[in-house]
Amino acid sequence: MSEVQLPPLRALDDFVLGSARLAAPDLCDPQRWYVHPVHTLLSALVVVVALGVLVWAAETRAAVRRCRRSHPAVCLVAVLAVSLLILWVAGGAFTYLLSITTPVLLILLHASLRLRNLKNKIETKIESIGLKRTPMGLLLEVLGQEQEAGS
Repeated sequence: MSEVQLPPLRALDDFVLGSARLAAPDLCDPQRWYVHPVHTLLSALVVVVALGVLVWAAETRAAVRRCRRSHPAVCLVAVLAVSLLILWVAGGAFTYLLSITTPVLLILLHASLRLRNLKNKIETKIESIGLKRTPMGLLLEVLGQEQEAGS
């Protein structure tokens, strides 16, 4: 058995300084761009159906309703995991991860790092007492995440 030898270090010119390292992409090659509109639409449809099943189950079964209200993060992870498993079988898992899961994670990251100012707090109170309705507020209400007026 031969000895293991480390390869020689490559010059910085090989990575960033060389003129041959960067080129305009071929716009006619969709595989390189990961453009799969059918998988993206299928991903969105699967997530919408999974959320619909969760809402239907919460409306018809009290145990699911209690679980959804007391453990909202678990329900979101469950919906995303079921969607991923379905799309894994269908062959669209990579597109799902890029088009659905990544934006959801970015939204959660933004929401948890955002600093709230007085205007945000006033808007939240106006919406919580029912004087103003927003599409996001309606979506959260359907998912069982409506905010109580006292908080």
